[in-house]
Parts: sequence; C-alpha cells; structure tokens
Amino acid sequence: MFMGEFLHTIDNKGRLIIPAKFRELLGNKSFITKGMEDCLFLYPENGWLDFVEKLKQLPVSQTRAREFTRLFFSSAAECEFDKQGRILVPANLRERAFLEKDVVVVGVMDRIEVWDSLKWREYSTNAAQNYEDDAESLAAMGLMI
Repeated sequence: MFMGEFLHTIDNKGRLIIPAKFRELLGNKSFITKGMEDCLFLYPENGWLDFVEKLKQLPVSQTRAREFTRLFFSSAAECEFDKQGRILVPANLRERAFLEKDVVVVGVMDRIEVWDSLKWREYSTNAAQNYEDDAESLAAMGLMI
C-alpha cells in the first residue's frame, strides 16, 4: 500500500525521484497519467491493469464515460526508472499538473499522486477543513471503523 508524503524536486529535463519505498511497490513497470485536482496519478502495472479493466466496463454510449477515458488514456505514459530511481514525467503531464520544480509525492493506497508543492499545500489545507464531515459521511455509508 502506498502511503506517506515526500518532498522532492523535478529537474529541468522532467525527471523526478520516486521514494525508494514506493519504487519497491511499483516494480519494474508503472504508468503515469492525468489525475484529479491538478495532480498526476502514478500506478504500478497491476493496479493500472485492474483500473483499465474497470474502465472497459463503462458504456461507450455515455458521453461522460467517453470523455473521461479519452482524457485519461491520451495523457498516459509508461514509466521506467533510471539508475537514480527517477522517472521521466512527460512535458504534457508536467504542464497539466503545473510541475516546475518543487513537488510532493503522496501515497494514496493503490496509487501515487504527484503534486506541485504549492498546489498540494493549498489543496490539503482546504480539504482538512472537511475532514470530520467526510469521516461522518463515510461512517454513514458503513465505511468507517
């Protein structure tokens, strides 16, 4: 399981060091794509394939399903680690997520999220205001202990 928050930098060539404990969980092949709220999602191969199978179940006849899958897959790229444990984040994804230098690599259960550090700080500060309400909503659905 991916968890934790790590501060890193992305170099001018778009290379980003992935924390060692995350690299172990990612394995040899991973996939990066557009995420939500201006971040990127990074999946291990098995998690990627599981999600792809779920997306295949979406009806092509629904506009929202077509829109989502088009954007999700058109921005996706396979990642390989170099000897320093870095991945190359494609320019189009760096631009979409506003990644220039300081980034935050966040573990979120089955995936990793890559955020611009200022955007992460803003997002997490705002989301923290809803934390208790979110927990209450999850409890109402039977999802909290």
